[in-house]
Amino acid sequence: MKSNYLKIFSGNQFEVNKIASELRKVGIEAVIKDEAESARLSGFASSTSSVYLYVHQDELEKAEKVISQVS
Repeated sequence: MKSNYLKIFSGNQFEVNKIASELRKVGIEAVIKDEAESARLSGFASSTSSVYLYVHQDELEKAEKVISQVS
């Protein structure tokens, strides 16, 4: 199945939430994927601590500009 969302950033929860907040300010609703939290909620352990940030491919260029200003 093809997705229209692209991973644009990975880092810790704090970094990802900060960037997602900045993206919302310019009208981009990003998707946050936290595999460790998903595993915990499902009753499993996880060795990964990375959190991933995805945006729709149509908003990629605008999102990359925001990330470059935040980072």
